[in-house]
Amino acid sequence: MDALYQRLDAAGERYRSGLEQVAAGEVEAGREAMRAAASDMQEAAIACTNTAGCDSARFFAAYDALLATRDEAGDEGLTAGEGVLLQAAGDSPLLAHLPEAGRSINLLNGRELRDIIELNGPVKAALTEWLTWMRPQLVTAWENYQYMRHLMWPEYEQAGLPEALLFGILAKESGGRVHAVSRAGASGPLQFMPATGLRYGLGRVDGFDTRFDPRLSARANVLYLNDRFAEFNHNLELALAAYNGGEGRMGRLYRQTGGRGFWDARVYSQLPAETREYVPMVLAAAWLFLHPEDYGLEFPAVDPRPATVALARSMSINELAICIGNAGSRDGWFRVLRNLNPRFQANAPIPAGTELAMPARIVPAYQVHCVDGARGRLAQELAAARMPGVAAAPSGGGRTYVVKAGDSLAAIARRHQCPSPQALARANGIKAPAYLIKPGQRLRLEGCRA
Repeated sequence: MDALYQRLDAAGERYRSGLEQVAAGEVEAGREAMRAAASDMQEAAIACTNTAGCDSARFFAAYDALLATRDEAGDEGLTAGEGVLLQAAGDSPLLAHLPEAGRSINLLNGRELRDIIELNGPVKAALTEWLTWMRPQLVTAWENYQYMRHLMWPEYEQAGLPEALLFGILAKESGGRVHAVSRAGASGPLQFMPATGLRYGLGRVDGFDTRFDPRLSARANVLYLNDRFAEFNHNLELALAAYNGGEGRMGRLYRQTGGRGFWDARVYSQLPAETREYVPMVLAAAWLFLHPEDYGLEFPAVDPRPATVALARSMSINELAICIGNAGSRDGWFRVLRNLNPRFQANAPIPAGTELAMPARIVPAYQVHCVDGARGRLAQELAAARMPGVAAAPSGGGRTYVVKAGDSLAAIARRHQCPSPQALARANGIKAPAYLIKPGQRLRLEGCRA
């Protein structure tokens, strides 16, 4: 691989030298140098695609850089039609000889994902899941995503990744719920585990876990996928499998099988059931994002225009959701407000003057009903009420919580602002990895702030 990369760098230098010769008036000699350099780069790229672990993206990046250099030279005599110079990625002479590489560059440039997804048995089965009992979840995920799109999509767009892929991952991971937390401790709209999040820039900042931040989690997701594309020769399914099942496992399988793809029986049969299900579910959601009309799937019209409002008085997200009311939405605005303002707990008072993000369409409802008036006062009264279950501990002055049906340790830790689900488990003698709790069980909320 090192030899191929050195060959790539040397070819690039020769190509640039040829450009300089043309600019100096040595047109024939310059063009010959450029022709030889381009040919050598193409041969090295072909060798790279046949070498396990070789990063073919480096060759495409080099092509892009040389194209920019040629354009900057501005010599009218250098025309792409001569077949010597670089052309746009879609009709590059390199990609003409490398159909698999063309498949990858289209993915990396965010184009033609529809040509990449293979509608095989598992993906068709996943389509059935999304279009039957999981259809409401898919539609809700789409609505949630629309309101966060201005935060998440630019990260994908800048990286040249397709929007449908972002939606597929989001729909499967969290359904577009920013504060989703799995039993294993994965958190946020794109469900990063703590250690993986730290590697890609996500962690606690001023007490806030940035895994819950839509923009930052999308950025980390892009970085992670690009690393996996480089590792797995831009194989989309393997990158997704690593995202779910861990890059260590997938890296070992990739090397052991000589770079086989996800659907190869030698790879597929060794994966856990969760990963075998995860990959086709993401691909199917991405496919439906691209082709809803083919399946009678109707995504509702959404006006996601963003706005910010400086709070006229101290309020919580809960109060805002109550006083704004439905305001044209079947489900109200609690989830949207939570997603757009992930740093604030739902029941925590937010100081007056704080700027909150909300859809522009509900700003009038906020101004009419929440700034002053009966509904704003009613919202304050209702939000101040508490369900039974949190009580003073019988000794030591701490607090306790009585587990209710449907509770999880992660949800309780998040609701009461505990350091972590693991810390809450240790304080109550709950054993990993299952962290089992049951209704009626009383938990000590040691170190929890809410």
